[in-house]
Amino acid sequence: MADEIKVGMAEMRVGVWDDRLITYGLGSCVGLVIYDEGSRVGGLAHIMLPDSTQSTSTASNPAKFADTAVKKLIEELVGSGASKDRLKAKITGGAEMFSFSKTDQKASIGSRNVEAVKRLLEFEEIEIVGEDTGSNHGRTVELFVATGKVTIRTIGAGVIEI
Repeated sequence: MADEIKVGMAEMRVGVWDDRLITYGLGSCVGLVIYDEGSRVGGLAHIMLPDSTQSTSTASNPAKFADTAVKKLIEELVGSGASKDRLKAKITGGAEMFSFSKTDQKASIGSRNVEAVKRLLEFEEIEIVGEDTGSNHGRTVELFVATGKVTIRTIGAGVIEI
């Protein structure tokens, strides 16, 4: 029987076989899914910020920052039986939940999160095969590990699959 594994803010989890991983309330955060359909191992990270080096607090939680979460999630997936060569990624979130001036780059955390995750996945040579990012709405994201299917629910917009 499949387990439903909840992933909170600044957390990451790995599931196997027919597990389902779910995270609620993605706003400017990025939901990063990486999976290996061949071994049926997948993971979901709820990433809050793009870069741990810009933080004044200690980066003791690797899931909080894109630069540490991507690497750590890959390590956990491979440690659970995934093949790095078969990993694929899907990204969600990165919304701009509040209206700011276009010149205020520090305020656009959603787009900065998305850019950081994309850059890191490219560096790791992991293909992005699905994306639902930006806009101004929150998302609930669910990964079905066995297939790599990701569903995204938004209030007022229904459910989509990537």
